[in-house]
Amino acid sequence: MKGWRADAAWWDRQVYGADPDDPDPGPVPSHDYVELVGGPLDGGRLLDVTGWSPLERADGVLLMSERGAFGPGGRCAYEPAEIDGVYPSRFGWRGDVP
Repeated sequence: MKGWRADAAWWDRQVYGADPDDPDPGPVPSHDYVELVGGPLDGGRLLDVTGWSPLERADGVLLMSERGAFGPGGRCAYEPAEIDGVYPSRFGWRGDVP
């Protein structure tokens, strides 16, 4: 999800890793995001990938989450769910790891 979005609901989404005490934890207009789809972090959550290279985006990510199968300290694996050129717009859940 690159650039400005007109969809008001998009701006209300939570960004992974945002400070829960932040009065405005939503997306920043100048940043690039991928949507996390499936698994414990689903629900419209976004991951800020600003500055990530195409290779980093293609690799996917392991995200800390106490909501996964391994509880606190566990990680959720997300990989590109679809490719829009070299920039995926969604990361799909692939499972949990300790």
